[in-house]
Amino acid sequence: MHLGYPSYFLVLLGSWKVLGAVALLIPRHALLKEWVLRGRLFTYTGAIVSHLTMGYDRGEVVLLAIFTAATRSVPWALRTARPPARWAALR
Repeated sequence: MHLGYPSYFLVLLGSWKVLGAVALLIPRHALLKEWVLRGRLFTYTGAIVSHLTMGYDRGEVVLLAIFTAATRSVPWALRTARPPARWAALR
């Protein structure tokens, strides 16, 4: 791989992404979906750092950063106005 990661890392990341996609399709599990979205954020920010440290063109990295921001902000913008159920118990 051109970023220096071992080939089994692709299998690991791919497996996590498939499991995350399945978890997003499961209804009424807000906490699980929240962690899937956080995992995607961790993956994409790690990719940004990897590309920057390997000397990639900043234009490619900016495009990846825009994609990361969009994938994180769209679910946030589409969320419901009421707080999650786990916060209701704290009131």
